[in-house]
Amino acid sequence: MSFDWKQYELDHIGIAVKSIEDALPFYRAMGWHNFATEVVPTEKVKVAFVKLKNQSNIELLEPTSTDSVIHKFIEKRGAGIHHICLRVQQIETLLGELKKQGVRLIDDRPRPGAHNCKVAFVHPSATGGVLIELSEPQAGAHI
Repeated sequence: MSFDWKQYELDHIGIAVKSIEDALPFYRAMGWHNFATEVVPTEKVKVAFVKLKNQSNIELLEPTSTDSVIHKFIEKRGAGIHHICLRVQQIETLLGELKKQGVRLIDDRPRPGAHNCKVAFVHPSATGGVLIELSEPQAGAHI
C-alpha cells in the first residue's frame, strides 16, 4: 500500500515543561487566553493545547509523576521541544507499512492519546533524531 504524503497535517509540536502554569505567561502575552487542558493518565502527563490560526497546536506537556517519560526527558535534557505530531489516517495500516519497510517504531500498535486520538511514536533513530508522534482523531475527538 502506498500513502499519499499530502494527506498528513502538522497536528502539534509538543513542548515539555516543568509546570504548565509557569509556562503560560508567555502564551498569554502572545494573546492566548483559553487553553484546553486535560490529563492523559496512560502517559502520566497533564497537557495544555494552544490552537494556532492554521488549526495546528502547541502542546505543553507537564509530568504528573516522576516515572513519566516527560519527567525523565526534562531531567535528562531540560524543558523544550519533545516531539512533532503528524495527523494521519488509517494509523494501524500506516504502522504496518512503516514496520514492513524497516522503520524503527516505539509503538507497533496505537494507544490512547489526548483528545480521544489513537497515537503511536516513531523512534528518533528512524527520523534523523526527532521523536515523531502519529495521531489519528477518532469519532468525538475535540481537537
